[in-house]
Amino acid sequence: MGKEFVKTIIFDLDGTLFQSDTLAIPAFHDTMFRLQKEGLYPGPIPSDEVLKSMFGKTNDQIWAELLPGVSVAVVEKADEYMLYYEMLRLHRGEGRPYPGVSEVLQNFRQRDYRLCIASNGDQGYVTGVAEYHFSGLFEAVYSAGGYQTRSKVDLVKLILQRFKDGEYIMVGDRSSDIEAGKKNGLLTIGCNYGFGKVEELVDADHLVTDFKQIVELA
Repeated sequence: MGKEFVKTIIFDLDGTLFQSDTLAIPAFHDTMFRLQKEGLYPGPIPSDEVLKSMFGKTNDQIWAELLPGVSVAVVEKADEYMLYYEMLRLHRGEGRPYPGVSEVLQNFRQRDYRLCIASNGDQGYVTGVAEYHFSGLFEAVYSAGGYQTRSKVDLVKLILQRFKDGEYIMVGDRSSDIEAGKKNGLLTIGCNYGFGKVEELVDADHLVTDFKQIVELA
């Protein structure tokens, strides 16, 4: 018998599966306050709106915008503190998936879909959230921090190179997610309930305003 056909769905994490603002915004504040207290960052604490605009970017991009002109050592401290406070708050029960996410993912797994995460976040954060909220649901969890990729296009390509079979779908809430899907030849689903704006998602093949709608498209 031939190999059974596999359908793979690659999900972005923040703003797609996980309401990361409920975790990351407080952790950003913790990090920036600590850097200030240690004399490593003399600037102001960015507004929550500015911090939310960082979601979907790589750590290098985030700190280049939030901590312009600081040394590599300060950026390394910022990474260390941010991960510490994110994990601390995660295990306190802060942060949560979007409504219906866990149920839909379980539905896909019961139907033998292969589920993957491709995130621009830090590897410790991405795997921490995946294990805490979605244990056993994802076959592969890839992050820009873990694989040192410069774009989500390259990160998604690594997943395709790993599995090489079946049909793929890319699901995300930012333009980088749609670009990653399109440049790798995948069907794309844009999520218009997270952090991305609708104009970022105009090139998506489908647009959803509720995660549960993905079941009808995949």
